[in-house]
Amino acid sequence: MKDNQFGCRINFESSEGKTALYSLEKLQKDGIGTIDRLPFSIRILLEQALRNVDDFQVCAEDVTALANWNAAEKSNQEIPYKPTRVILQDFTGVPAVVDLAALRSAMVAMNGDPSVINPRIPVDLVIDHSIQVDAFGSSGALKKNMEIEFARNRERYEFLKWGKQAFDNFNVYPPGIGIVHQVNLERVATVVQSRDGVCFPDTLVGTDSHTTMINGLG
Repeated sequence: MKDNQFGCRINFESSEGKTALYSLEKLQKDGIGTIDRLPFSIRILLEQALRNVDDFQVCAEDVTALANWNAAEKSNQEIPYKPTRVILQDFTGVPAVVDLAALRSAMVAMNGDPSVINPRIPVDLVIDHSIQVDAFGSSGALKKNMEIEFARNRERYEFLKWGKQAFDNFNVYPPGIGIVHQVNLERVATVVQSRDGVCFPDTLVGTDSHTTMINGLG
């Protein structure tokens, strides 16, 4: 990832070696906004805009607008947002995988390479919406419920297993691991991500009603 016209990429040494970040402090020193007075949520949006400026999807004007955000002023300006990753649960995630499979079929029909159809950013799917309680009140209830669940949802689980093996940037957490926001907190969230030699805040979008909660780790 190269620097852009703002010149705010700063290299530094970490425990894992040389890396870089896009400095909001330098952006402010260069006279663009009073960033140290912005809410942290706005700073997160500002950092990802600054890091992703390409003059196509994210423009310099977007960075300037976010750096000068004012809660007292109303604005209809759209904010470009490129999340670090996506988290899904099976109830709404399965149709997304079906769409990816359909795109691969269409690519084959056009004599193209189906393997190029993949999520562009990491996607984690947590199976937690298929769980039903059939057995209870005994030491073997959990084992019995898991056996019934796998038998009841065999076709769906086989499809998701195929998806995990077929697509890059796609991971599936099997049933019995936990509910989606719990899995995100305990297993998936990193707080800081590192990609292409750059460190940046971990942000996400998702389909679960708790996504707004699990995106606010700090």
